[in-house]
Amino acid sequence: MEQKTKINAEDGKQELVITREFDLPLELLFKAYTEPELLEQWMGTKVLKLENKKHGSYQFETSHNGNVMFKANGTIHEFADNQKIIRTFEMENMPIGVQLEFLEFEQLTDDTSKLTMQIIYKSVEHRAEQLKLPFAYGINMAHNQLQETLNKIKYNGKEKKNCVLDYHRITLFFSARWHWTTISSKTDS
Repeated sequence: MEQKTKINAEDGKQELVITREFDLPLELLFKAYTEPELLEQWMGTKVLKLENKKHGSYQFETSHNGNVMFKANGTIHEFADNQKIIRTFEMENMPIGVQLEFLEFEQLTDDTSKLTMQIIYKSVEHRAEQLKLPFAYGINMAHNQLQETLNKIKYNGKEKKNCVLDYHRITLFFSARWHWTTISSKTDS
């Protein structure tokens, strides 16, 4: 079976360019990367912290049978709704080191969108360590899970033609949630 997520790893370079087209509206794809509840569903990890703003930070943790298997963290350097996220990414206890990630979100049609991720490593050797892992398989599996998870939300068990209202309800819910969080954080200051 062909992998839908494409990874371009040119020899002798410190970067990877990853692309994937999704059968999802741009806004919903972007929410998959910015809403903790959605991230947890498709990544299968616990979001400990997620501050979607310039100089914000995030922390993820995955456990199995009570043991922490994976921890990751980083800082968000730039955040533009439905356009891009620039962030660092570091997996704890891994020799790969800190990565710089440029995530760009692009609308293709009303119902399709594209994610392009450029990941820059400290060295060619650090990138080579990443590629020794089952990285291509893992990112394809994660993106497939993202598509499947958001299809359930997007269609809510109905035919596509009857789902526009559900999609707008979801968008309204997340917009209201974001607005309330923003107001609450301003009043807490």
